[in-house]
Amino acid sequence: MIEDIEAAPGIVLYTIVDRELCARLETACKAAALPVVSVLDPVVEVFHGYLNLPATMRVGGQHVLDAGYFDRIEALNYTMAHDDGQLPEDIETADVVIIGISRTSKTPTSMYLAIRGLKVTNLPLVPGMALPDAVTKARRPLIVGLIASAESILHIRQNRLLALGAASQPSTYVDRAAIAREVAQSRRLFVEQGWPVIDVTRRSIEETAAAILALHHQHRYGKDTVPIS
Repeated sequence: MIEDIEAAPGIVLYTIVDRELCARLETACKAAALPVVSVLDPVVEVFHGYLNLPATMRVGGQHVLDAGYFDRIEALNYTMAHDDGQLPEDIETADVVIIGISRTSKTPTSMYLAIRGLKVTNLPLVPGMALPDAVTKARRPLIVGLIASAESILHIRQNRLLALGAASQPSTYVDRAAIAREVAQSRRLFVEQGWPVIDVTRRSIEETAAAILALHHQHRYGKDTVPIS
């Protein structure tokens, strides 16, 4: 790096933590009459003064590759491979199964949960198509049904068709009565199966995910336990 600076001199800004390397860099820059600035020093000083805590000065401290990190990566890979009804035959390997009609935020909720380390499968409810038997017979995963108001789903679907340039095509996909039937049928299915139901109409992805995390904790450890956030 010092050789590169000498070959192309200029102002040097650095964020090196190792004090020995800092000293070597600053010595070389001063010898070459180049200005050199440690960008992080003022920021660290502000935190030190406000929190009254010393800096650990640990290189790569924000990128600790512990077991939790690899669990999250595995969960993300699993969830992406099981998005929108893919590979339902190994549903027993999932931690959570999310089911709902189109545009009930199944995929973004699944990804948010995967970041928290859960392996998630999400399945769409399609009119006229039954769920795979493996789903209704699954015992290990928590199965959650997502619903929303017909008006909310209609609005989202209309915007989706506009984005795809297909807004002028007649379709039950954006027929309010048909959507209301989809919502009613999905709710009936969830009740029949005894699956918890979450209405996402006025919930953010984070709020929906938080509710599912609490349900998963109870599913795994018992209804009387309280999840630790």
